[in-house]
Amino acid sequence: MSVIYDRVALIGLGLIAGSMALAMRQEGLAGEVTGYARSQETRDTAREIGLCDRVCDSLAEAVADADLVVLAVPVGAMGEVMAEIAPHLAAGATVTDVGSVKQSVIDAVGPYIPQGVHFIPGHPLAGTEHSGPRAGFATLFRNRWWLLTPLPDADPQAVARLDRLITAMGAKTDRMEATHHDLVLAVTSHAPHLIAYTMVGVADHLRRVTDEEVIQYSAAGFRDFTRIAASDPTMWRDVFLHNKEATLDILGRFTEELFVLQRAIRMGDGQHLHDYFTRTRAIRRGIIEAGQDTGAPDFGRTPGAKPTA
Repeated sequence: MSVIYDRVALIGLGLIAGSMALAMRQEGLAGEVTGYARSQETRDTAREIGLCDRVCDSLAEAVADADLVVLAVPVGAMGEVMAEIAPHLAAGATVTDVGSVKQSVIDAVGPYIPQGVHFIPGHPLAGTEHSGPRAGFATLFRNRWWLLTPLPDADPQAVARLDRLITAMGAKTDRMEATHHDLVLAVTSHAPHLIAYTMVGVADHLRRVTDEEVIQYSAAGFRDFTRIAASDPTMWRDVFLHNKEATLDILGRFTEELFVLQRAIRMGDGQHLHDYFTRTRAIRRGIIEAGQDTGAPDFGRTPGAKPTA
């Protein structure tokens, strides 16, 4: 691969930014990668493991002369960070983000984009429940979707250049309008995460089942809820606060569906339950056929493997 950006600045050094740094280094896509995180501890860890070519102690230093700046901070912090880096951006630079919500990021970041700087919002649909600079790995984006939500006046060449970087890291790209993105992600990610948090919370409050029983006898369904619910709490707090309308819409529909299933169980309507589960099972098959998960038994876990921290 050839260098696509001479200098890439990663603002926030967690799972996504760390994986980008490793993927860009592996494929030779950036001349230099700088990084910055608010936490001194995070910066020290990033230096210790050599995550970036240079870990900086200020936002201004990190973005100086960068031709690509990646905002990889919680969506609630995007506007504040953008306001701080705006005076230090190079003319012609591109700013993108990796937030799970798009319209609120556009609203927060857009007003601070200087004349001559390109803003191309984005969202990689990739991740794990782990966070921090040690969580990243170079293959995180391989065969995963990375959605871009360019504004109507976006420069086509700047969008195409960012697209080349993303695909060179192994991801597949698509374009989507921001509010539609937020609705789609409310269905595929945000509401499921909230339901997972709720189910784990229910188990915690259901005192007829002891903590030891919940942990010791976790079947696959509950175990996967706990994996999802282990995700970064700051990130998910901001996601729900910044995608209220779409998430509440989907949760309302979920509640209606739940009432229908409750009635079917109460009335002993086995046919309704069987038909419903047959329809939803097909969606799982579609996800596997699209290459977005494995069909291996027990979700691909290796029997006897120790869980990672």
